[in-house]
Amino acid sequence: MIVVTGAAGFIGSNLVKGLNARGITDIIAVDDLTEGDKFINLARGQVADYLDRDEFRRRVAEGNLPEIRAVLHQGACSDTTERNGRYMMDNNYRVTLELFEFCQARRIPFLYASSAAVYGAGPVYAEDPANEHPLNVYGYSKLLFDQVLRQRMAAGLTAQVVGLRYFNVYGPQEQHKGRMASVAFHNMNQFVADGQVRLFGGWDGYADGAQSRDFISVEDVVAVNLHFLDHPEYSGVFNCGTGRAQPFNDVAMAVVNTLREGAGKETLPLEDLVERGFLRYITFPDDLKGRYQSYTQADVSRLRAAGFDAPMRDVATGVSEYVKDWLARR
Repeated sequence: MIVVTGAAGFIGSNLVKGLNARGITDIIAVDDLTEGDKFINLARGQVADYLDRDEFRRRVAEGNLPEIRAVLHQGACSDTTERNGRYMMDNNYRVTLELFEFCQARRIPFLYASSAAVYGAGPVYAEDPANEHPLNVYGYSKLLFDQVLRQRMAAGLTAQVVGLRYFNVYGPQEQHKGRMASVAFHNMNQFVADGQVRLFGGWDGYADGAQSRDFISVEDVVAVNLHFLDHPEYSGVFNCGTGRAQPFNDVAMAVVNTLREGAGKETLPLEDLVERGFLRYITFPDDLKGRYQSYTQADVSRLRAAGFDAPMRDVATGVSEYVKDWLARR
């Protein structure tokens, strides 16, 4: 059996899909379906069993689970604005630690979701403690376990442990995430509803819509996870991004032009999209100043050194694929 936690969530459900594409269906899906609409993501994949998050945690503590080949731990609170530190540290840090101990005791490979939020405002996004300065308790909850892993690696591991620091992930099956869904998702919904996409205006030394992030397709995130699943000789903390920073303008352009193309209309350069009102800039919110990553770009040298050599989609390619998939599901 392979355990996927957060299996009804965005990345978890896409991992199930990726495993299914390999013919793997002996999967235990773990999640919290209090928000029942997330079932749709599970229904798109094939699993052998489902366990509620709390039941799974209890059974981990009791050692009462079938033989497990690997644990892909994606379950967490991903709301970077959540201020309840007690909840965040239990849900994101303590549960990860419990699963880690369970897997180490049984020599089970353990792959878990970390986050680029550990780097805070940057400006260097390489896996080194000198660069790690989270701006919120979410980022700290991820960083703390990364620190524990480094200590345990120094003492010696019994099985593979990989933490993947996800950058800005976009793609199918994120519709339940609300305001925490990707920029591409919000851009699509805005354009369909209002005929325009709204981006932040200039701030922090950046021109209108020029703040830049390392946007990565969930398809590439799945490929990275499966690479490490195939290579248990690698352990550690690795960035999971493209190594390419692109402006929010590029995302909006890809969204609007793919939607226009789907409607039989011409694609337009950025200046024309702005001039015609398809793209509008709003004043940068005061409450985000000092708490906003204006630029992120993953240093992927460690990821490449671990043998992951597949090319990754740029925004024009990946976002266009996403929009077409989104249209097909509507």
